[in-house]
Amino acid sequence: MKARFPESWSGLDVALCHDWLTGMRGGERVLEILCDAFPDAPIYTLLHNPAAVSDTINRHPIRTSWLQRLPGIRRTYRNFLPLFPAAVGGLKMRDAGLLVSLSHCVAKSLRPSAGTPHLCYCFTPMRYAWLFHDEYIGGNPVKRLASKPLLAWLRRWDQATAQRVTRFVAISRHVEDRIRRFYGREADVVYPPVALDRWTPDFRAHAGFDLIASALVPYKRLDLAVQVYSRSGYPLRIVGVGGELARLRAMAGSNVRFLGWASDPDLLELYRSCRMLVFPGEEDFGLVPMEAQACGRPVVAYGRGGALETVKDGVSGVFFKEQTAAALQEAVETCATTAWDARAIRAHAENFGIQPFLSGLAAAMSQTLATR
Repeated sequence: MKARFPESWSGLDVALCHDWLTGMRGGERVLEILCDAFPDAPIYTLLHNPAAVSDTINRHPIRTSWLQRLPGIRRTYRNFLPLFPAAVGGLKMRDAGLLVSLSHCVAKSLRPSAGTPHLCYCFTPMRYAWLFHDEYIGGNPVKRLASKPLLAWLRRWDQATAQRVTRFVAISRHVEDRIRRFYGREADVVYPPVALDRWTPDFRAHAGFDLIASALVPYKRLDLAVQVYSRSGYPLRIVGVGGELARLRAMAGSNVRFLGWASDPDLLELYRSCRMLVFPGEEDFGLVPMEAQACGRPVVAYGRGGALETVKDGVSGVFFKEQTAAALQEAVETCATTAWDARAIRAHAENFGIQPFLSGLAAAMSQTLATR
């Protein structure tokens, strides 16, 4: 999936900023596209684990913050959230024709060099500060009370540094609404692309298991799925790593298998073989459901957030309206007894290909440059 921006931009001096480079998730897939389009662009980031990201990203000059030098930071960086504003503030950007940040935390807060217009492709305003407080902080009442002043300060800081951005682009209408509410800014909407050449169907019969592919973190609500499948006994395979692994394993039945990290070829095989993909959390967009649909498989998704824009009810999946085990189980049963058309599911996914993304982002970049 090669980026094809206007040829006239081949000499454009672009700088990129990404929150952190510690894995290959949806945000890093978008970053790869910009890396292909602007092969000389430096990448500014809080920290970088070369073993965890692609060669396409690693080929670029990568400028990290002082967090990179802390012992063990690659495993524990999420615990250093209070230091992220100071760390991104310490990154010194060189002169460039355009700064493009890809942000779900602090990347949009990089201070551009004087006169450099700044386009932010926003995955979401900082979740930690604005949303999912309980899921991230936990139920400890002392910890929750102690975190309130920090979260209030982070919201003020996040809102203030949003004014450094020349133009926002949101990954969904759901995120566009958050940008308007939290930052008081308008945003274009450009959906992230699914790699239609990588995620393809082979129209085989399913192999008798359902699938989750997700980071193992609280707000993904994988506990609901583990409860449902442990009770039903139907095989569930979970791809992903994260801090929730021990808790989820403790509550899982023997029919629930935790596969850890999976390579793209292995994940493709799982997508093609599963009966359905289960997506129980509220997401900003949800690239994983798009990948499963590109492989012709239906999705059971929580009916809030970006999934409402990417899953077509009755054509490519089923929604459940309440984040409860009972509601999820009912949706799984509905999905299991529906006759799905894999070709129709794939056709729906093709609306989220590379060309609409490139056209939308190129238009936003042109408008950002026009403000210089």
